[in-house]
Amino acid sequence: MLNNTGPDDIRVEPLDQRKVCQRRKRYREHLPQQLGQIPGEWRELLIRWVRRGGNSRWETLRNDAGVTGIQMAQSLLDWLLREGWAIVVEQRQHGGWWPVTVELREVSALRAKLGLPDDEAIAQRWIEKRIQLESLADEALMPLIQALDKMPATRALPRATLVEKLAAWKQDQRTGTRRDFANFARGHTKAISDAEWTWLENNTDLADWNIERHTPILLVAAPISLTLPDGVIDLATMPDFAALTPATIKAALSADSRVTLWRLVENRTSFERVAKLRDANIGVIWLPGFPPTWWQEVVAKLLTLAPAPAEIACDPDPSGIAIALSAAKLWEQQDLPWTPWKMDVALFATLSDYQPLTERDIKQLDEQLTNPLPSILKELAQEMLRTGKKGEQEGYL
Repeated sequence: MLNNTGPDDIRVEPLDQRKVCQRRKRYREHLPQQLGQIPGEWRELLIRWVRRGGNSRWETLRNDAGVTGIQMAQSLLDWLLREGWAIVVEQRQHGGWWPVTVELREVSALRAKLGLPDDEAIAQRWIEKRIQLESLADEALMPLIQALDKMPATRALPRATLVEKLAAWKQDQRTGTRRDFANFARGHTKAISDAEWTWLENNTDLADWNIERHTPILLVAAPISLTLPDGVIDLATMPDFAALTPATIKAALSADSRVTLWRLVENRTSFERVAKLRDANIGVIWLPGFPPTWWQEVVAKLLTLAPAPAEIACDPDPSGIAIALSAAKLWEQQDLPWTPWKMDVALFATLSDYQPLTERDIKQLDEQLTNPLPSILKELAQEMLRTGKKGEQEGYL
């Protein structure tokens, strides 16, 4: 029962039935509305109190202020009580009333006014995100998802996005460096922190996701001699193919090229076969899925040194079409012709093994068919939609 109202509309409620009350609760009747302007030191201390959850022993809150801040803590508590932000339980001691526990009111609103995230909202978002992660249905992701379960929601949520992006990276058959993945996942090459990289490494093998830590290499077989500042590299002497770093190709000053046609092959095994069986005038380049940034830069430089038309061979699936179109842009930018190679409907029909199209595949094909496509790719896309199937080029190339 409320037995009186004190100054500033502060209600006083006894918490025992003794003749002389020993415990009481004090609070303002009306709920708080505004935080207003408070000193910076008060704000910092209040943030620490709010982060404790909103219901704490006064001794704990007072200790947060340190030995020299006891008076400041008391002033802040008095202000919170007067403004309606706190409910204080007090106990009679030595002839006076002393705070025992402090409960902050309207904690969500208080957190928002202090610029702190809403824990309840974050927890709900994590629950929803966790359900989405389960739908990815990739066993390789499970160690990462289980590791997220052990984290606070505030940390798990941003890392959950990395897990989703890993799944998309794999689905798109991408290959690249850490910087490529960071740019893909968050729009900037340095957007993943060292702590996040360490967490990823501890819970999965990034090499399995085609994310390279070390210097990437371009696999190429071609009748070309590259002139560098300190010598000449004759690729024609290689019995199968060469592995060149981006720095090597970028350093080339000129080239003696006999290439009349470039062939880009996506599947690594297929690339090696094509490289070994190529005609003398043909250059063959491995296309590692969606062309990573370093690959695009290096191949663009190679094209300036040895321009020639291209034939592009990718998996007969929706991602393969997208990869072919992406790689072709390098030739288009230099006004060089290109055409799909080994991606026709007749070869698709000879495959002995197919996979069913996913909903994502169907959506991707529908989008591709709304744009201009080379006739070979248009026919392939239509055939995949008709049959509901996709395949891999390794089956015939």
